[in-house]
Amino acid sequence: MINYDTSLTVNKKQLKSLNNFWLGFIVYTFSGLPSNTTYVSIVICQGVQIIGVILMAISIIYLIQFKFDNQYLKFIYILYCAWLFTLLLKGFQFLTNYSYLKDFLFNPYEGMLYFAPLVLLFPRNLVFYKKVFDVIAVCGIFYIIYNTLFIKQVLSADRSSVTGTGIVETLSDLSFSSGFVVLTYAYHHRKRQWLALGVVSLAFFFAVIRARRGLTLMYTEIVLVSYILYVFHSKMKFLIIYLTAFIALLGVFYVSGVYRPHENRLFGSLLERGNENTRERVELYFQDDMKTKDWIMGRGIRGEYFCPDVEENQLTNYRQTIETGYKQTILKGGLISLGLFLLIAVPAILKGLFFSKNILSKIAAIWIVMCLINSYPGTVNAFTLQYLLVWMSIGICYSKNIRNLRDDDLKKLFQAVT
Repeated sequence: MINYDTSLTVNKKQLKSLNNFWLGFIVYTFSGLPSNTTYVSIVICQGVQIIGVILMAISIIYLIQFKFDNQYLKFIYILYCAWLFTLLLKGFQFLTNYSYLKDFLFNPYEGMLYFAPLVLLFPRNLVFYKKVFDVIAVCGIFYIIYNTLFIKQVLSADRSSVTGTGIVETLSDLSFSSGFVVLTYAYHHRKRQWLALGVVSLAFFFAVIRARRGLTLMYTEIVLVSYILYVFHSKMKFLIIYLTAFIALLGVFYVSGVYRPHENRLFGSLLERGNENTRERVELYFQDDMKTKDWIMGRGIRGEYFCPDVEENQLTNYRQTIETGYKQTILKGGLISLGLFLLIAVPAILKGLFFSKNILSKIAAIWIVMCLINSYPGTVNAFTLQYLLVWMSIGICYSKNIRNLRDDDLKKLFQAVT
């Protein structure tokens, strides 16, 4: 008999606010992505994004609850949010600058990023998580639609095409979250499983085509972890392992003996860039320009570092971004930001992996681990579904009620949630 804990339900007001929040998020995200492709008017896209921001802001007021599962999380989380608020205050002077105000609102890597941790204060219940799965599915459908619209640019024969590369990187904000559904496949119906798997496979294919090494690595992680989980829970482990080894062996002979991968349309560009170090100059400039105080406290939300002659048509000798995610965190908020986040994330990982009775909690922990790993080849910290899932996963791992649910009961509860 399942014990329906009250923490696994929401009232009508919360449900309405939850729906409005995700509607606002969808409007904000889907209207913002086309503006990065240069094919749609930025003014129109940002006008629609404002509607999304308003919907999310109003909803958050009714959703956040200052309830914590233990005193440690409460203490560190308050410190972390206080530090982020300090960084926002330091950048407050820039709000009078129209250009900065637009970046603050409409760039997911700028101001909106600092509101992502508020998701941890949302009701930690299965209704919330079921809504998240629905949003992931919507993102996957729109990912396919957007790629259909821009397929010519994405598959352009010009491997150095900035437009095609930019579209692949931009649309990854929609596709990567499908990996969470692939990892938690046991809780989803067959159609959603196939949709998520198709989106991840398509995204991996496009990342290889455009030679995006970081994205390729990130999608490979999802596939490998999903495969390991499937093998572990499958009743035909020996047959699966045997077939995998056999196919891999054939692949090795095919590639090494017959195939010339560097001449191939699919893998050629990726292999050409395999040993190319495109970040060394940027990171050397970054390290040379950062002082001890900057490493500790960061340079604020408008922080820059001296980095001349790296990008074509570079307007100034200073850059506000560095493609290595953890260094981007240090640039803006210093080791204080990074350290406080790790103090929240690491215990969550341990609780989810070793002190839980269900796959959902373990996958939540793995998702956080992947976030930390992916902070080297890419920038995870942004107001995207991928990063919101990190804070959602932290909430799952700290929730004793959720961690103690068994998989069979959890599946039934998900089925009961409408």
